[in-house]
Amino acid sequence: MSDDAQLVADIESLASRLIEAKASITRRFIGQPRVVDLTLTALLCGGHGLLIGLPGLGKTRLVDTVSTVMGLHGARIQFTPDLMPADILGSEVLETGADGSRAFRFVQGPIFCQLLMADEINRASPRTQSALLQAMQEKSVTIAGQEHALTPPFHVLATQNPIEQEGTYPLPEAQLDRFLVQIDVPYPERKAEHDILIATTGVAEDSAHQVFTADELIAAQTTVRRMPVGEGVVECILDLVRACRPGGPDAPEVVTENVAWGPGPRAAQALMLTVRARALLDGRLAPSIDDVMDMAGPVLKHRMALSFAARARGADLSGIIDDVARSVVKVEAAA
Repeated sequence: MSDDAQLVADIESLASRLIEAKASITRRFIGQPRVVDLTLTALLCGGHGLLIGLPGLGKTRLVDTVSTVMGLHGARIQFTPDLMPADILGSEVLETGADGSRAFRFVQGPIFCQLLMADEINRASPRTQSALLQAMQEKSVTIAGQEHALTPPFHVLATQNPIEQEGTYPLPEAQLDRFLVQIDVPYPERKAEHDILIATTGVAEDSAHQVFTADELIAAQTTVRRMPVGEGVVECILDLVRACRPGGPDAPEVVTENVAWGPGPRAAQALMLTVRARALLDGRLAPSIDDVMDMAGPVLKHRMALSFAARARGADLSGIIDDVARSVVKVEAAA
């Protein structure tokens, strides 16, 4: 079989497995298909997801279900103001041997897992939040000068309460940039909430079943990176990301007047990966410009910030990204 034929077969096989995975997840996490798709997108791209929503919307339930379905060893950390970096990474303890000798032994923290749920990450201090930076980017941690590798795959799904709530700390920009996508979790629609009531208040609840293993997820991530991307889609990604940078030669007026800082090259890399994953979840062999439009918000919103004046005017960052994306696509179509 030729390489192209093998790739097509791998994509089609993976797409059918993903349909089964989504069905298993939505039996426990009901009525939020967009949230499920974005969460799976983060895992398929080998990245991390930031789930933002009010308490009680099922974010913890989602992460627990995804861990089961994808066959990942999961761990959960409840972030609190008094949480310390060692509580996440681990620490060295002094032990005395039978012969009386004494030596330090490294005790792994909960970060040594395959799917880490960082629950209410913005409840912890910036110092503790930053303890995740090296792990999220380099898939390793350094303790007492010694580097300890994390077992692949390694993903962080962090939940965050809206910043307007009391007792929260904004995440540092450097850490926000490490999240592949921002996943907004809205209130469910009435029909979905009806189904949730019926499914979760009886004697027994539906349970999710394992569909993938960790090794199969790693293979799926390789398949995503092998998917072809047309030159038109690549140019659209570049045009969109560069147009969202205020002060740049490609920035439209709406960005210059409202945005304080924009996305860097990591955002373009994230878009390249996520449009492939979206096409795969949709059962297609290659991404389109529509995929770029759809993924622009989740990839770019947490990598941009409104200026003080724009916040005072009540400007909406999601609306600005949508406007820029439409204008970029219009230019691409005219060309």
